[in-house]
Amino acid sequence: MSHDKSHGGAGGCAGPVTRRGLLGGAAVVAAGAVAGAPPRALAAAGAPPGVVPPGVVPPLWREFAGSPFTHPQIPFVGRAGCLGGAAGLPRRPVVADVRDFGAVADGTTDCAPAINRALAVAGRSGGGTVTLPPGTLRVDGLIRVGHSNVVLRGAGSDRTTLRATRHLTELVGAYGSRYGGDKSSWSWAGGLIWLAPEARWNSLTDAIRAKEWPFEGWTGNRRDEWRTLTTVAPARRGSWTVRVNDPSRLRPGDLVLLRLADDADHTLLAHMAGGGPGAESYAWDDKTKLTSYVPYEWPVRLAEVHGRRVTLERPLPLDLRPEWDPRLTTHVGELTGAGVEGLTLEAPDVPQQPHLLDRGYNGVVLQCAYDCRVDDVTVRHVDNGFGLVAASACTLSRTKVAGRGSHHPYFCREGSHDNLIEDFTVEERTTPAPAGTQVHGINVEGLSSHNVWSRGVMEMGTFDSHRGLPFANVRTDITVDNNGRHGGDASAGPLFEARFAHWNIRVTNGRAGLMKIDGLAPWSATVGINEVREFDQIDVPDFAGDLHARLELYGTTDAVRPRNLY
Repeated sequence: MSHDKSHGGAGGCAGPVTRRGLLGGAAVVAAGAVAGAPPRALAAAGAPPGVVPPGVVPPLWREFAGSPFTHPQIPFVGRAGCLGGAAGLPRRPVVADVRDFGAVADGTTDCAPAINRALAVAGRSGGGTVTLPPGTLRVDGLIRVGHSNVVLRGAGSDRTTLRATRHLTELVGAYGSRYGGDKSSWSWAGGLIWLAPEARWNSLTDAIRAKEWPFEGWTGNRRDEWRTLTTVAPARRGSWTVRVNDPSRLRPGDLVLLRLADDADHTLLAHMAGGGPGAESYAWDDKTKLTSYVPYEWPVRLAEVHGRRVTLERPLPLDLRPEWDPRLTTHVGELTGAGVEGLTLEAPDVPQQPHLLDRGYNGVVLQCAYDCRVDDVTVRHVDNGFGLVAASACTLSRTKVAGRGSHHPYFCREGSHDNLIEDFTVEERTTPAPAGTQVHGINVEGLSSHNVWSRGVMEMGTFDSHRGLPFANVRTDITVDNNGRHGGDASAGPLFEARFAHWNIRVTNGRAGLMKIDGLAPWSATVGINEVREFDQIDVPDFAGDLHARLELYGTTDAVRPRNLY
């Protein structure tokens, strides 16, 4: 499911939407799969296109090649990432240098106002790149990228450093937490570099002033702040086309929300878990935190509109059934084509706070962002590293979390879909963990689906499936010292849903938890993992009966082909 890509300085990702651009990558994968030939993903393992490298091809791969969009255990993630993972992502012309707005890379001048003025000018002029010089720039405020097609670019993560001095509780304020009491909302949201559309930012700050918990998704602080564009006829998971009732308000290139409500029997939630007796007999009614995430919202661009027949840029992630009232709706205006690259964000080296008391020394967060990119960025001494909050079709490449240790090195939540995190590193903490703190690792929760973590090195943390019914996510070609713990309270529902795939995972400390998932995750795949055993946090399956989970090439790593599932 891979694409041959260049990762050098992409500079944002938005571009004209065409049928060829949207469907080309998927056509290559599907054509190879239907013909029985290996897709281009095998080239990533070091072989020329069309040549299977030496190694062991698991039966699951051969099955997947025959039904790539509807396989029961492996999700189709060949379109994950910015512009569907397309090659040749555009570079945006330079339109501003922060030094022209008063920034000085002397380590003592507060450069946040100058950087934000330059970003605002770039946004008002229609986009472009804002450059940061080599050296250290002090920032006493948060940096906001609020306009589409604006890229903030440093001279490289080893040359440009933004040295933050204040946290989000101080800069923005505290606001109501889902956990109540003195718990921090900044454990799950907000970054000192914050990419979010202006409309989203305004509603968030209104909620913060009112000390309320804001809904952070695609439809605003109130879940009724959306408008139906059209209802949609029943369809099956994996379909690239749908039939709509009224196409009059749909145009090729539009970003819309596919919205699915649940019914009284929670059959939508059971469907996300793979269906069958186990999911159907599960007690859903008392999972109040989980049910607060519904309706399910999936942003997708329209590739073509021909009468009532609409072609999507990605295949459907779920069935569309009448009892779930499928419809296409409006949403908060997205941030698209924006990015951050070539810099290090460094927070003060102060002790990590106890669990859920993060003050908000957070790194880079993308919120209500689509087709955006972060490349060659390091964050150091942060509470939370890189965040995806209702963000979809974004790529994080060559990112690193370093320093004193963090609560969530990466978090992916509140309906984030189709993102790609590749060539990532979580470094071992530089100071021992204070009492009462927690490290989760690469987090996914809140109905998030079809996200990929690829080619990673994790010197600490774990694969944190944080409940909240995430499904169809992939972790592949990762080396991990599995010393973190997953989170998620009982009201957030099951630990795993259908079509989690762990492919070529090297566990350096031999701990099985959250790596070898054939005993926990329904309709899942664990392929190519070294021998591991249970210790520390030990979980039991949430669903009764046969989980329909697959385990192949156990005790084998790197020889599995393809080496990288994406």
